[in-house]
Amino acid sequence: MKQKPVLILGAGGHAKVVSEILALNGREILGYIAPHLKTGTSFNGKSILGDDTTILNYSADTIELANGIGALPDQHLRWRLAEEMREDGYTFVTLIHPSAVISDSVVLEEGAQVMAGSVIQSSTIVGQDTIINTSSSIDHDCIIAERCHIAPGVVCSGNVNIESGTHIGVGVTIIQGINIGKKCIIAAGAVVYKNIQDGVKLI
Repeated sequence: MKQKPVLILGAGGHAKVVSEILALNGREILGYIAPHLKTGTSFNGKSILGDDTTILNYSADTIELANGIGALPDQHLRWRLAEEMREDGYTFVTLIHPSAVISDSVVLEEGAQVMAGSVIQSSTIVGQDTIINTSSSIDHDCIIAERCHIAPGVVCSGNVNIESGTHIGVGVTIIQGINIGKKCIIAAGAVVYKNIQDGVKLI
């Protein structure tokens, strides 16, 4: 069955990466949705099509969306727009860079994004809209819930559980069997060797 064309939400650095992954996977890109840029101008080789209301010009059963909005700590635009678009019936493409190494037993939920050089081992689950960013290593039997950002270079040993809305900073190392609660922020370079409760900010 022919794959649907894709609209990319956002027009910044993360959107460029998303665009490249789509192109490498042979997906048709219709353009970008970016309210802060002038409609009709060019970005990364495609047109700015308008603001969020422009999406409604496309039937939900004829396109997919790709979330090109970055995921930074305590910034919620990426997640809010995804929720609003799903309420209107739209779905998000699950992205996998061709250089990522992913076990056949891994489950990637809708809208998950796996960036270049990442490794995800056996029986891991990656939740809806979660980003596994560049060169991250996720070992066996991890559960990473929805709306998480696993930043570049993160290492998760086996049986790690990361709950929803948590941001794991660049280069963090998490030892085996650790649970990290909801809406946590773990600062770049940290070594996590004990469980972390909901809402904790290690910054």
